[in-house]
Amino acid sequence: MEYVYAALLLHKLKQNITEDSVKGVVKAAGVTPDDVRVKALVAALSEVNIEEALKAAPVAVAAATPAGAAAPAGGAASAKAEEKKDEKKEEEALEGLSSLFG
Repeated sequence: MEYVYAALLLHKLKQNITEDSVKGVVKAAGVTPDDVRVKALVAALSEVNIEEALKAAPVAVAAATPAGAAAPAGGAASAKAEEKKDEKKEEEALEGLSSLFG
C-alpha cells in the first residue's frame, strides 16, 4: 500500500513516477523498498491515466461529511434498512399463511 501512496504523492506533486522516485518516497517514510514491487507498480502505472482513474474512483460519503454529522445519518440509514427488512419478513410470513388457507 505504501507504494501506491508514494505514487499518488508523486502524481499530486506533478513529479514523474519512476522507480527511483518511488523508492525515494518509500525510503523517506522509513521503509526499505522492495525492488520487485516498485518495478511492478511503475510498470502497471505506465499505462494508467492516474487523473482519470482518480475521477472515476468511488468516493465514500462519510469522508465528504463532517465527523459529527456522519454518525446520525448512518444511524438513521441503518434504522430504515432494518425497518425494511422487518416489513419484508412480515410480508413473507403473511404469504406463507395465505398459502396454508388457500
